[in-house]
Amino acid sequence: MAGTDKGDNDVDGKAAKPGDVSQQKDPAEGNPPAADPTSSQAASSSSMDIDSTADTSATASGSQAACSTKSCVSETASFRPRSPEHSPNIEDVDFKVIFSKSKYDITFPLDDTVAQLKDHLEIITGVPRTMQKLMIKGLAKDSFTLREAGVTKGSKIMLVGSKLDDILSVSTPSKEELELEKSSSNAKEPLSKQKIHKKVLDKGVPDDVMPGILNNKEALPPFPLSGMLNKYGGKVRLTFKLEQDEVWIGTKERTQKLSMNSIRGVVSEPIEGHEEYHILGIQLGPTEASRYWVYWVPVQYIDAIKDTIMGSSWII
Repeated sequence: MAGTDKGDNDVDGKAAKPGDVSQQKDPAEGNPPAADPTSSQAASSSSMDIDSTADTSATASGSQAACSTKSCVSETASFRPRSPEHSPNIEDVDFKVIFSKSKYDITFPLDDTVAQLKDHLEIITGVPRTMQKLMIKGLAKDSFTLREAGVTKGSKIMLVGSKLDDILSVSTPSKEELELEKSSSNAKEPLSKQKIHKKVLDKGVPDDVMPGILNNKEALPPFPLSGMLNKYGGKVRLTFKLEQDEVWIGTKERTQKLSMNSIRGVVSEPIEGHEEYHILGIQLGPTEASRYWVYWVPVQYIDAIKDTIMGSSWII
């Protein structure tokens, strides 16, 4: 009996060995062959690959979501988006941009140009860059870097301009009106010789008018331009309220507040015999009859006045 037990155990032991071919039965007898260990390993490896791919996909999906969120933030944030090549050595400056009644905290490279800042502000404020005027110690030129324009930490920059919807909502003269005005202007004599203007100019240079300086261009001063005359010979002053995008025409009787968007054009000519002063016409309607005339405007401020009111559109 002991031998039988041992033999049974041997048989059982041999049957337990998966690699013992002698213990496998023919598939024709109804029993399948033992499983191939290499097949099991392959299946296990395949399963691991699938799990790994799923994990990788989940990670990529999460990363894309994070990137998408970051992108959305950077488009509306007050700092300039950085490219991967952005050097950490570039010096940024923090300042405020004031537009209408809103204030924007901006962080921007100090050696980027005013033109690049305008591109950034177009995204933030909705004001087209071609309609923007940035006042940084006077009207800032597009070619200047912020450093050259005098921007420092904590500076306040005034943005003057209009959103596209506001511009389109303002009615403009018809083509026929513009052509008629242009042809009539070409046929007329200089402003200072016209009767309507001579009656004011013949009174001479006002005693308290600001000095005119030939061959010089200056930014608008922080105080009103005063001592000038209107077509009635009365004293008039011009005050530029950039934060409100308005110009105020003040006389002894009243102050007329004009939105710069409502002004159709600005013209000027030197006064004959006193070229250091100009006659200035601020056009409030579609025809010349709607011009508000100002006399004895110092010549050094003429371009600054036109830039402030009309931007670059006045240049022909």
